[in-house]
Amino acid sequence: MGPAKVEVPSPQNFLRKHSKEKRLPQKKPFKYADHEKRKPPIPPRPENPLKRSPNKKNFIASNAMEVIKASPKKPPVCFVDSRKGDRHLLETSGIPKFINKKGYGEIPEYIVKIKEKKKEYETYLKDQFYKARPKQLHDEDRQRLLYGLKKNWEELNRQYLCLPVLIDTNPVKQHKQRLEHAMDQLEKDIKKVEEEPVIYIDFH
Repeated sequence: MGPAKVEVPSPQNFLRKHSKEKRLPQKKPFKYADHEKRKPPIPPRPENPLKRSPNKKNFIASNAMEVIKASPKKPPVCFVDSRKGDRHLLETSGIPKFINKKGYGEIPEYIVKIKEKKKEYETYLKDQFYKARPKQLHDEDRQRLLYGLKKNWEELNRQYLCLPVLIDTNPVKQHKQRLEHAMDQLEKDIKKVEEEPVIYIDFH
């Protein structure tokens, strides 16, 4: 009876630091699996490398051909001011240099391009104006328009005559004013269409 008798651990066998961590195996030197299949090493650099062969170009002949094919040098622009032939350079004589410039007096290219673009823009505006110009109303359409205006006036006049004699409410008064205004406008339009023989239509 009583607790079991077990062996007491020794104080010398205490738990040490990092004793329970996993340890990797020792590092071994790397070795290739098959030494025979490896490529041979790069050969060493020679001490005396091969030199280029000397250039066999004939400079005398090539220079002579260049001189023969070359264009002659233009003499400087000078002026003579005495009968003995005393010559002086024109650049240092006070005469402007730009008169001897290539293309002097010609219109620059950018101005020519600007003028061309301006002409294109003017033609574009003319085309747009031609497309958007008002069209003349034909006689048949004019008579049809006049007939429609008169029909509308008759309809408004019929509504106006149907109004009550005693107008004592605001909605009826406003309706009467709208009818009178519309009839007046139609009368003006009918008079204008009858007086003007030529009518143009603007779609804008």
